[in-house]
Amino acid sequence: MNGAQTIRLSRNSYRTGTEEAERFAVPVEAPIAIETNGIAYAVMMATPIEIEDFVTGFLLAEGLAAAGEIGDVAVHPVENGEWGTGYVARVNLPPERLSLIIERARRRTGDSSCGICGIEGVEAALRPLPTLSRQSAASPEAIRRGLDALDAAQRLGRETRATHAAAFCNEEGMLLAIREDVGRHNALDKLVGALVRGGIDPAQGFVVMTSRCSYELVEKTVRAGIPLLVTISAPTDLAVRRARAAALSLCVVARDDAMLVVTDTQPSDEGATPLVEP
Repeated sequence: MNGAQTIRLSRNSYRTGTEEAERFAVPVEAPIAIETNGIAYAVMMATPIEIEDFVTGFLLAEGLAAAGEIGDVAVHPVENGEWGTGYVARVNLPPERLSLIIERARRRTGDSSCGICGIEGVEAALRPLPTLSRQSAASPEAIRRGLDALDAAQRLGRETRATHAAAFCNEEGMLLAIREDVGRHNALDKLVGALVRGGIDPAQGFVVMTSRCSYELVEKTVRAGIPLLVTISAPTDLAVRRARAAALSLCVVARDDAMLVVTDTQPSDEGATPLVEP
């Protein structure tokens, strides 16, 4: 499975009017059908690499299983003629999860794994989040090191300039895992799945992402038990409110020289000005 493929195109110059052939790398986007206990649960569009990690993180974000309940993920390619290859990922969850799977199972194609698939009604979409019990001990310098590591490790991003990345760093800013995808939600699901499958404690580090901070990213981070989320772009108001309610430390518009601290659950935040007034 490849994350990128090369296409032929032409480069046209605005100034000279000249045209020349060029080869250009673009990310692969393919349907991934997720089947749980033999039931078709969802079809998501994603970059078909690290599918096992993606399915694991997706199921955790959906609230269908706990980390220790997800078995082996079997991935099967399905040829689809001129549209290329799709994939079916099959996994078994404990029998006591079956009623929830059936209740929310459906066949639909989504843009990415936003974390509210198969949910009806506002109350269900904004169901209560757990409150994080551990605060992040990462310093601003550690976050800066994490940002540098994220930038250097984006292999698919450098090749295509069209993907998102999510990285997990320990509290000193050392990169432990990174995942990339055309969708920011997918990248985070893959990262969370990689932590679970790799036996890495999510409470002992933080996530850095190459995207804006939507509320779904906050919810996925909280449900994974990660105490700090850092994004390079701004948050939505709902992301801020959900982060505060769950005691998630949230830093945004993170750059080489500064970042905005939206929520900081550490004691040192006294006197800090929140990005959005309560």
